[in-house]
Amino acid sequence: MTAPRIDRNKVRKILVIKLRAVGDVVLSTIVLRNLKIAFPQAQLDFLTERPSRDVLSGNPSVSSTIVYDRLTMSGFNLIALVRQRSYDLVVDLFGNPRSALVTFLSGARYRVGFRFRGRTYAYNIVVEPRGNSVHNTQFNLDALTAIDVAIQDQNLYFGFSLADDQYIDDYFRSAAISGFVVGLNTGGGWYTKRWPLTSFATLADLLVERYRAAIVLTWGPEQLDQVRQLQSMIHHPAFIPPETTLPQLGALLKRCTLVVSNDSGPMHIAAAVGTPVLGIYGPTNPGLQGPYGEKNATVRREGLDCLGCNLTSCPIGHPCMNELTAAMVLKAVEHILAKNSITP
Repeated sequence: MTAPRIDRNKVRKILVIKLRAVGDVVLSTIVLRNLKIAFPQAQLDFLTERPSRDVLSGNPSVSSTIVYDRLTMSGFNLIALVRQRSYDLVVDLFGNPRSALVTFLSGARYRVGFRFRGRTYAYNIVVEPRGNSVHNTQFNLDALTAIDVAIQDQNLYFGFSLADDQYIDDYFRSAAISGFVVGLNTGGGWYTKRWPLTSFATLADLLVERYRAAIVLTWGPEQLDQVRQLQSMIHHPAFIPPETTLPQLGALLKRCTLVVSNDSGPMHIAAAVGTPVLGIYGPTNPGLQGPYGEKNATVRREGLDCLGCNLTSCPIGHPCMNELTAAMVLKAVEHILAKNSITP
């Protein structure tokens, strides 16, 4: 079946679908401005899940966000809600069985998605996936290329309000945080993506001793005990900020001079707000999921055959993280500072 050519005059309502993780949704924001430029009069909505809804907060290209909560909303109700909105174009950037079914039953004239096994029934414009060969941002942009949307903006977007910025400003002032501020993010969705706390502590001490850095330990849900433990392991003062919303976290990360982070949502937020980011990698591939942008860099324990395994548990003792030393990461910090002409 020949894919339909999109008549832009008939596209008045667009839905973009990206479920699950915060970082993946941040990386998908690269498509939104381009869609808005191509369809300036169209309403552009975004479907995601509750943990990621604030990623779209304040995005000027997005008219509204549909939040799918698997605990309170059935798949049937989600499909009914999408159908009620009468979209003309649906772009499924997620491509799991649920998002494919929602796309198929949306009633949209144009349905765009990737050629994943068992999903192509849902789409009448099918995109060849390049997820194993290009960065995730480019994978997302391939969906636009398939519908002849010119790529005019290659930036991510993460917004926060003046009130969010003021909240962080008040905290930095009260805690007397200034100068060369390094945010350390120890979180990560899989334990295999997390560098040991002992290594983060050693790195923090080296940063204070070499650069007189102010160390800020970022944290999210269920991570407070972890960062308190890390704080107790650092031999110099380290700051634990108060609880933040996702937009407030974005404001905090923007205030940092540098962020050193495991592969995680906050890492991608830091890159999106323009702060230089050093990403720590092992089981995931930085070429595909690294922090996006020329300011950023990655570090990993090179020479291991198991790098990029994508395993959520490790059968061989987690060498990619346990053998990555603080000295190796400090050397990468020196590189990223020079790259960005930052003089602490």
